[in-house]
Amino acid sequence: MASARRRTLLKVIVLGDSGVGKTSLMNQYVHKKFSQQYKATIGADFMTKEILVEDRLVTLQIWDTAGQERFQSLGVAFYRGADCCVLVYDVNVKRSFDTLDNWREEFLNQASPSDPKNFPFILLGNKIDIDGGNSRSVSEKSAQDWCAANGNIPYFETSAKEDYNVDAAFLSVAKLALDHERNQDIYFQTLPEASSTEPTEQRGGCAC
Repeated sequence: MASARRRTLLKVIVLGDSGVGKTSLMNQYVHKKFSQQYKATIGADFMTKEILVEDRLVTLQIWDTAGQERFQSLGVAFYRGADCCVLVYDVNVKRSFDTLDNWREEFLNQASPSDPKNFPFILLGNKIDIDGGNSRSVSEKSAQDWCAANGNIPYFETSAKEDYNVDAAFLSVAKLALDHERNQDIYFQTLPEASSTEPTEQRGGCAC
């Protein structure tokens, strides 16, 4: 089937507190590189990676947003049009787990998806390699309970440094986003055409 090989662009947003390893996870996934040097993301940045999902060419456009509070006002422009949101916390830092509700709420408020209840999220508990797991302060069960309470969000424990579970996590992201896109297509096909007078929203790049 010719249509099975059509190229699909999926926009993925990665959110979480500063220092949980968002950029490291992306670098490991896209470039197979890991750096010990920490450099805070300023504003937002994105990387792209092409993968094949069930005989379909998919370009993942993965947006890395700053974890610092002062950059959160940039949200709307980056969140809009997202196909999936990846929430990241550090298993060794309980505060980064405690703020997940805020990040999830912030995303839904800013992105305003048409069906917020069924919007695809995925949770990554990063840095499981640190101290052989002895310094972790958030148990796997706590994370799974949080996922269950928020609509059965898929959960992966990852290590950007050791490249553990990173590919599997992002493959799951792509599949979730594709499923969501299909559901959206069905949803919009059943809607009557609205004669909206609202101005069309321009999708542009960031000048930062």
